[in-house]
Amino acid sequence: MNDTSALLSALEMAEADRLTVVAGTPTSHLMENAGRGVAQAIMQRWSARRIAVLCGPGNNGGDGFAAASLIAEAGWSVTLALLGTLEGLKGAAREHAERWRRPIKSLNPAALDGAELLVDALFGAGLDRLLSGATRETLAAAAALQIPIIAVDIPSGVIGDTGENVGAVQSVLTVTCFRKKPGHLLLPGRALCGELIVTDIGTLQNVLDQIHPKTFENDPRLWLAQLPSPSSTGNKYTRGHALISGGYPLTGAARLAGRAAARIGSGLTTIAVPENALQIYATSLTSIMVRPLSLPTDFDRCWRTRG
Repeated sequence: MNDTSALLSALEMAEADRLTVVAGTPTSHLMENAGRGVAQAIMQRWSARRIAVLCGPGNNGGDGFAAASLIAEAGWSVTLALLGTLEGLKGAAREHAERWRRPIKSLNPAALDGAELLVDALFGAGLDRLLSGATRETLAAAAALQIPIIAVDIPSGVIGDTGENVGAVQSVLTVTCFRKKPGHLLLPGRALCGELIVTDIGTLQNVLDQIHPKTFENDPRLWLAQLPSPSSTGNKYTRGHALISGGYPLTGAARLAGRAAARIGSGLTTIAVPENALQIYATSLTSIMVRPLSLPTDFDRCWRTRG
């Protein structure tokens, strides 16, 4: 298994975090590393400017607090807005929020005043409901103002397991942790993520052996070893014969299919076509055989013809 191409569902990612914490890495440490990954990605791509960080009521919001602290320490002007109250935060998210010694605004469109960049740390891949109220209004206002948005984990409003859009707006950059999620690659989520980077937050690599992910991003390393290779002693007659029935007057699909068959390794490729289409096919194909059909029984003859 090529574990670098594994895609984790929301439950699988939560289990990866849990196993890492059980092994001795505090949640607050993972959260700080996530915030650092976001902050570094931003500062590598933009010069210092006014930035608004929108934090949600869970661990995604904690990542936002961690990122905001690091960006502010680098000398940027940072405005932070929270959905809910500080008292409503729990665990590591509360811990990082209490490290933020600057004002905390309520989440609403007014929190965007003067912002030239926006960090969306409202909801992560585990969201399972429609965005509404101040969350939806604020993100819609940011989109209307054309403020570049950096999403933490996944754009808020994209379902991590499916890519479904339940209120998300376009991000220019998405920073996720450990592994991609299906929603990063499935439309419409894929189109809403912008540039996607995966940051290492200290999640133990061997947790995948316990999670046994079932979904993977297509990667030649997953199947290359099983891909048949031509034998050094083989020839075109030992690699199979592909026979394609070509139509007329629409000829493009059959010609494309013929080229594809030859490209993936068919030893012989033949397109059987109506007699009045022979010239069209023959003049556009070289290594692919073209055989005219006068009678329906000619198709069987084409199959048995070698060369």
